Amino acid sequence: MAIEPASSIPLYLGLPMWSFDEWKGSFLARHTPMQYALEEYASVFTAVEGNTTFYSGTPAERTLQQWAERTPDHFRFCFKLPQSLTHEERLAVPQHCLDFLNAIRLLMPKLGPVMIQLPRDFGWQELGKLERLLIQWPPDIPCAVEVRTPEFFHKGEAERALNRLLITYSVDRVMLDVRPLFSTHDDTNRALTKAQQEKPKRPLHVLSTGNSPIIRFIGHFESEANTHFFTPWIEQLALWINQGKTPYLFLHTPDNRRAPELARECWNRLSEHLALTPLPRFPAEQQTSLF
Repeated sequence: MAIEPASSIPLYLGLPMWSFDEWKGSFLARHTPMQYALEEYASVFTAVEGNTTFYSGTPAERTLQQWAERTPDHFRFCFKLPQSLTHEERLAVPQHCLDFLNAIRLLMPKLGPVMIQLPRDFGWQELGKLERLLIQWPPDIPCAVEVRTPEFFHKGEAERALNRLLITYSVDRVMLDVRPLFSTHDDTNRALTKAQQEKPKRPLHVLSTGNSPIIRFIGHFESEANTHFFTPWIEQLALWINQGKTPYLFLHTPDNRRAPELARECWNRLSEHLALTPLPRFPAEQQTSLF
């Protein structure tokens, strides 16, 4: 039986990955083999960040074929360029990036925006390398860029140059919202402290420079903080949708154990303002595995 999309409204919802041992029994069915986690994940969510390519590089052809076979037509993979290209080569060889894009074409039309996550020290002086890549970027594969260098958040000439570049090539700027994560400090909470050390503490600049704005919302363990910081996104997402854009919303928590629950809570809140259909029940709640 075909899995229906969570909503006909152009809004994709997902998590940073589809497979996580800690989700067994709470989100994923307890006895489902992890190699089949993607099917269960895709029965609820419509997109995934797909961080696997950032760390592991280009997937094998057979792996890509399996991912395509195990997901419904409406599902979108939003992979990142491998860190070997962004952090080691620093985009110096655009052809290597294009080779990666050609390889993952096997997933078309299930490819969402491919993200270019730049190093924390990739600044204004290296924008030329980014532009050389964007000039050659295939027009049928959406693209989004995530910057982390402080000068791109000061609203000065560096940030203006970045935004002009992204607008020119209809490339979206990934919005990393870490406000809930950094809203409190607790040295006794190891998971919170670890996440705060790993995530860059940068201001949130809300803007869409392309057609597929991407929000990476890094939640807190405390529901009050998540509710407070997510509330303004409801109106913003509605505005983008009314403008004909297709937003992508990815939810994280400090250790990602409660990421599925946070995503459902945010979807339910959005449903109060947009005509969204309810998310399907989590596989673990159905008491049966899909397999």
